[in-house]
Amino acid sequence: MSLIEGDTIAIRNSRKVAAWGVHLFTASGVAWGFLALLAIQNHDWLLTFLWMAIAVAVDSLDGTLARRLQVKGALPGFDGALLDNVVDYLTYVVVPAFFLVEADLFPPQLATTGAVLILLASAYQFCQADAKTEDHFFTGFPSYWNVVVLYLFLWGLSPQVNLAIVIVLVILVFVPVRYIYPSRTQAYRHVTLAVLSVWGVLTVAALAQHPRVAPWVMLGSMLCISYYVALSLYLSVGAGRRRQLQSK
Repeated sequence: MSLIEGDTIAIRNSRKVAAWGVHLFTASGVAWGFLALLAIQNHDWLLTFLWMAIAVAVDSLDGTLARRLQVKGALPGFDGALLDNVVDYLTYVVVPAFFLVEADLFPPQLATTGAVLILLASAYQFCQADAKTEDHFFTGFPSYWNVVVLYLFLWGLSPQVNLAIVIVLVILVFVPVRYIYPSRTQAYRHVTLAVLSVWGVLTVAALAQHPRVAPWVMLGSMLCISYYVALSLYLSVGAGRRRQLQSK
């Protein structure tokens, strides 16, 4: 074996090791999700949100790492996207649905029904070919049930109102509005990331202050959410108009 061939094999092997490391990082999300389930079972709500936050942090970073290290080329026989979906369904869907039931955020007689609606709607969305578009948008309400649970927990609304909000969001899963993918949608990306950072700080502050959250903290948090929704609608309507013009 020549020196060049040896170097090539070493580089190839190091790429594989790095790729497996990224996949392991992604898979760690199931551990954080499981820890969140245990915390929910113990009714330790703040610890639950900590585990969910770590899972979100992993999900926010693993895609960037995978693209930078070109893991698909290094391990073509391993489906990282499928792994990501499995982890996301646990952490963004199953864990929040269980939280809603255990935290009594739904009417007792309808708690299981409400959770199952979330599970079924999200299962449908996760299996849609255009759930994530090529230009990095989500089609239909994304499965941000962890964020929904956060606000229902902080707001302290009646279980009936909580269920009504969830039903509306479940319906929106099937409405083909495009929602921005915060870390990848190119339009206004830097602004979006800045707003997302502010939202993260305000979320930590809100949980630290619970159950007496300062009004300005909640207002700032809701303004960040409003930005996300407004920008998504603006870009979705604009994309729809462009498609109409192209079809003429």
